[in-house]
Amino acid sequence: MAPPTLSPHQLPLLIFSLLSLTTSSLALASTPATTPAPAPAPSSNPPSVYQILSEFGFPIGLLPDSVKSYTLCSNETFIVELHNPCYVHFEYLVYYETRISGKLAYGIISDIEGIQIQRYFMWFDIDEIKVVDLPSSESIFIQVGFISRELDVSQFQSVKSCHDKELASCGQSLGRSLALGAL
Repeated sequence: MAPPTLSPHQLPLLIFSLLSLTTSSLALASTPATTPAPAPAPSSNPPSVYQILSEFGFPIGLLPDSVKSYTLCSNETFIVELHNPCYVHFEYLVYYETRISGKLAYGIISDIEGIQIQRYFMWFDIDEIKVVDLPSSESIFIQVGFISRELDVSQFQSVKSCHDKELASCGQSLGRSLALGAL
């Protein structure tokens, strides 16, 4: 029988669990029998969805600022709920539905539902997002069907604000108009 294997994201959890057990055992071993054990520390807040992205090798700006909640299951599937559907400008216009789901592993998000990208006035579902050459990658790869597009990771380094369609579709022009008006 072959030994069980761990995925790259399970190893840190295993090490953390072992260290926690070792630390707890040492603390109990050094406590005299007459002294009651200290009360457990209150649980800390769960990590934000942006921290989770970072832990899996992704830039935090893959998701907009309107995240309401998220669920990350042990089988690597995730669900992200936004307050409203929205648009965000990167190199391309991206549409986020209210519910985004997929499968998250270190350096790859697959089986994505709820994110679309606009190219030549047409909308395409994003199937997969991949970061290679971690952790120092300078590119992110977006998979749409059988077509893959390499994008500069720098545009995803900060969390962007959501916009409604009207504002998003004229975002580039509006910025230029305001700049020209200032001249």
